[in-house]
Amino acid sequence: YAWDANEEYLFKAMVAFAMRRYSSKSTTQISNVLLCNVTDRVSFWFVVTDSSKNVTTVPGSEVEAAIRMNRNRINNAFLLSDKTLQFLKITSTLSPPVEPSTPVWLIVFGVVLCLIVAGIVFLIFSGIQKHRKKNKESAERENLEEKVEVTLENGIPCEALDLKAGHINGVFAADDDQFTSL
Repeated sequence: YAWDANEEYLFKAMVAFAMRRYSSKSTTQISNVLLCNVTDRVSFWFVVTDSSKNVTTVPGSEVEAAIRMNRNRINNAFLLSDKTLQFLKITSTLSPPVEPSTPVWLIVFGVVLCLIVAGIVFLIFSGIQKHRKKNKESAERENLEEKVEVTLENGIPCEALDLKAGHINGVFAADDDQFTSL
């Protein structure tokens, strides 16, 4: 960044502009801004004189307030920022930190709530599946018991018992005629 007479003129013009905007007087001219002790590293101090009395200087508090009010315009004129263009004794006008439109606690709350709802839905569906599986297994057992007609015992096929209607073994069935009634 080359600092030359043109850059000095632009700086003086921006300070004069800031003073005019701050005090609402159109009496501050570029010639009222004086640069002193300019170094190669673009370091200097400046004073603003009163245009009505060319000898007295404007109070530092007024100059600080004018620069603070128009700091953005001065930075933009030199294509710099508050980090690269420093005014000593004048606090920088950094933009406030960006706050999200949604508070952080609300985002965390939403995530936790979604996890809880997902867990409840999972438990409900897994319970329904277990219930259906249990009903299906009991129905299959009943079907197997009904389908078995011939069973094998010791390799000999036997008749299946009709468990629902019962089965009468004829060997032990007694004839009513053989026995006398009591």
